[in-house]
Amino acid sequence: MAQDPPDKQTSRPVTKSKRFFKLAGMTASVAGNYARSKIKSVFKTAEENARQQAESYQESGERIAKTLGELKGAAMKIGQMASVASDVLPKELSSALTSLQKEAPPMPFEVIADQIEAEFGARPEVLFNHFDREPFAAASIGQVHRAQVDDGREVVVKIQYPGVDSSVDSDLAHLKLALRASGLVKMNRKAFNSLFDEIRARLHEELDYTLEADNVRLFREFHKDDDFVHIPEVVGERSSKRVLTLTYVPGDDINDLDELNYTQEARDTIGENLFRLTLKQLFTHQTIHADPNPANYAFRPDGTIVLYDFGCIKRVKPEIAEAYRDTIRCAVEEDYEGVEEGLLKLGARDPDGPPIEPSYYKQWRDLLLLPFTTGEPFDYGTSTIHDEVKKMVPEALKRISSFQPAVEIVFIDRVVVGHYGNLRIVRSKGQFFELVEPYLDPQADP
Repeated sequence: MAQDPPDKQTSRPVTKSKRFFKLAGMTASVAGNYARSKIKSVFKTAEENARQQAESYQESGERIAKTLGELKGAAMKIGQMASVASDVLPKELSSALTSLQKEAPPMPFEVIADQIEAEFGARPEVLFNHFDREPFAAASIGQVHRAQVDDGREVVVKIQYPGVDSSVDSDLAHLKLALRASGLVKMNRKAFNSLFDEIRARLHEELDYTLEADNVRLFREFHKDDDFVHIPEVVGERSSKRVLTLTYVPGDDINDLDELNYTQEARDTIGENLFRLTLKQLFTHQTIHADPNPANYAFRPDGTIVLYDFGCIKRVKPEIAEAYRDTIRCAVEEDYEGVEEGLLKLGARDPDGPPIEPSYYKQWRDLLLLPFTTGEPFDYGTSTIHDEVKKMVPEALKRISSFQPAVEIVFIDRVVVGHYGNLRIVRSKGQFFELVEPYLDPQADP
């Protein structure tokens, strides 16, 4: 677990007034930085302006990330969500926000015990047979403790930090203002507001643990016949809006697979099962576990997956799932008119923007479908697709007016990109297109 200095590890939740002043200070800082940059640009060459602008954006991105990280709670969670949305947020910000993916330092036990008592009217030592004072894990909006209930079952108890749910809208409003004032956002106001509306909806859902409990039950039903995934059970009598108790389902951390001597066969099976899991959720159930953070997954030597944290769930509209499927199929078949039509349906292509030549779509198709087109097992552990994507960014910027943020698929893309990263860490190899192909036929029932 990432360690902060002792004073931060033992700090209590930030007060509302302190949050306000920190966020207001952040906004003033990045706005001033942007204003200074604009004034200086009048006296510099185009090359100097480009270099200065990049430095200014980088500085503003780092200031925003630092402030969100210090505040924890909703602000930090927003930063974590934004860090994987590199297709809709500027790279200077999304790059800086990647630092927030690390585990957060925990809150003191008394803060946790007080929150449990506020929810149930009793201290954890009364409610549980045993309750570990040291957290099992800590994140942006809460932390998890191991415990045991009266019937002897081992459980994990997820406790939300005090005041997080009441700060969401304020934190979002400040971040929106800061992004606008910093000059980091280039998208139109309607698209920008739609993006934040989507993030707000997911955050409010994630902060209601009764909804998460329902999600756990739903996904247990989805996967009741799937032996490749393990999902905990809800302990209802010890769960509430801000406390969620689940049965403890053990598994190995993604970063421990080397130490535990996972075989290549196990790693390949994990990759296969991640594909199966995601495809079934997206195309069969049209409801996806939308947080691919490695901490939300664990693994076993037989290649099966343990799935944790059901707070961020995205229900996909049938027409969006269909358009996503059709766009992939058309890309595979090199039907670029079909790709264009699919992107329009997904909201990614601006219908009023300049036309896109098929050769441009082909560049992206050949790169992104590389794992499926080599004719041999693809080695994710040595993949450089992410580096090649970065090289294509300058060319993509020239066509930016032809596209727009596709709000409906932000969380789908978050899962796809996140699992690409997970497959790289696991070092999976496989010809996984055979798992994808059945889902591309609109008449099939995979």
